[in-house]
Amino acid sequence: MRDNDSATATVAIAVNAPAAAGQAIPTAAAPARGTLASRGALLAALGVAAFSLTFPATAWALEGMGPWTVVMLRSVLAAVLAGGALAVFRVRLPERRHWAGIAVVAGGVVLGFPLLTTLALQTSTTSHAAVVVGLLPLTTAAYSAVRTGARPSRTFWVASMAGAAVVIGFAVQQSGGAPGRGDLLLFAALLVCAAGYAEGGRLARHLPGWQVIGWALVLALPVTVAGAAVALSTEPLRLTAHAIGGVLWLATGSTFLGMVAWYRGMAAIGIHKASQLQLAQPLLTLVWSVLLLGERLPPAAPAAALAVLACIAVTQRSRG
Repeated sequence: MRDNDSATATVAIAVNAPAAAGQAIPTAAAPARGTLASRGALLAALGVAAFSLTFPATAWALEGMGPWTVVMLRSVLAAVLAGGALAVFRVRLPERRHWAGIAVVAGGVVLGFPLLTTLALQTSTTSHAAVVVGLLPLTTAAYSAVRTGARPSRTFWVASMAGAAVVIGFAVQQSGGAPGRGDLLLFAALLVCAAGYAEGGRLARHLPGWQVIGWALVLALPVTVAGAAVALSTEPLRLTAHAIGGVLWLATGSTFLGMVAWYRGMAAIGIHKASQLQLAQPLLTLVWSVLLLGERLPPAAPAAALAVLACIAVTQRSRG
């Protein structure tokens, strides 16, 4: 017994000594954490890139469809895609404790945000709407702090508020200082979407991101199918190439694939830091508005871009 004990002790010393000296184990763990964070940031960035095309795609869809038709069709098509994936991979139903969060995702991301922003785009340009929705990172971080008890650092909040101030200043300058009905709809969209993003990011720690948005789409399917039937029977329909392409992108890119990447990214790097990457979304949308819709780029956009990117850099380096 003493020989065995001595052998065990010798092995323990041989294994633990390098860890105490800061050699083998820490160097192996650090790259793994760094790789996970880099992958999460990349996924969140891909989600932001997909979302930046949402408003231009919505403007295209509105060229041939009514707002309710656009919202309901995009959700139904995305639900078919998501439901098919859930069926093919034989995914089990989520646990009962997750359904409340999935319902919030459905209400905020699948129904609330698309509907409110689509209605707003009837009176607002895509560039103006994109800048107002630039406040989404701050509202998402605030909701997450209340919901999860997270406490980001003071530097994080200062940088977030600075980014929000840039966005608000830009929006006020573009609108002439007189927010209208479209702005009110966009501000309401911020609140419901922030809840959906934060709940989805929290759920993505327990379920794969594509399953979170997939089940939310399926849960909303009875409402969206009924809504699509009513909208198609009451709103005018003109199937142009722009209208079809816009709805297809909204369903596949903005509503499903973009959300898959976004939720996985939030699960990897945290809701607060991932949400700040969205400060770049309005700037990307401005570019798409020029390239795809022919809108004139506001003169203040370059300065706003530099300021927002600086805020993103600070928030990504700050520790919560």
